[in-house]
Amino acid sequence: MISFTDTARNKIQKLITAKGYAGIRLGVKTTGCSGLAYVLEYVNEYTSEVGVINYAQSEFVVLVGQKDNVYLQGTLVDYVRQGLNEGFEFRNPNERDRCGCGESFRI
Repeated sequence: MISFTDTARNKIQKLITAKGYAGIRLGVKTTGCSGLAYVLEYVNEYTSEVGVINYAQSEFVVLVGQKDNVYLQGTLVDYVRQGLNEGFEFRNPNERDRCGCGESFRI
């Protein structure tokens, strides 16, 4: 299961409403010095796809590929603001470590 803080849920809802998106797609990609990085993309239209899990929230659709779901199980998505920086933060209990800059992680 993937969950969202109220702050993240509200931010996603505002963004998809303003841009007319149907929801988001969460995943991971191979990159960085630790190997994996989180990906959050907005989707224009929701269509049922083979191999995609739908974690529907009451406010929006969350799509996760089965391959990515293995890495994301138990993740809490938050939206944080620290000084001039703001963005989505992923709290994943499966992470073993992160690179020094915090951009990539290892399972």
